Amino acid sequence: QVQLQESGPGLVKPSQTLSLTCTVSGASITAGFYAWTWIRQPPGKGLEWMGAIAYDGTYVSPSLKSRTSISVDTSKNQFSLQLSSVTPEDTAVYYCAKRSESSWPRYDFWGQGTQVTVSS
Repeated sequence: QVQLQESGPGLVKPSQTLSLTCTVSGASITAGFYAWTWIRQPPGKGLEWMGAIAYDGTYVSPSLKSRTSISVDTSKNQFSLQLSSVTPEDTAVYYCAKRSESSWPRYDFWGQGTQVTVSS
């Protein structure tokens, strides 16, 4: 069974950088066809795809491209999200999730999500 776990601070000040890490167990991040994805859900709103690191490159939502960075640490089997210049509108539950060739376009596995609040 593949498991994903988000980690990082639950409170970030406006204008600072939000940093989250997803730790993966049960699968190699670099093996085969994959898309390791960040998704968020603001209060009262739907899921928003943020971006992913995939077998063929890195992809970021156009609305977030200027301030979003996704990276991978293969030695720790982790991938990370950095969102700069945050505002209170970035308050959301943040999820990491996995897509594979067999699951496409759905996600095989999800983390449980982590609440991040942007506030001074």
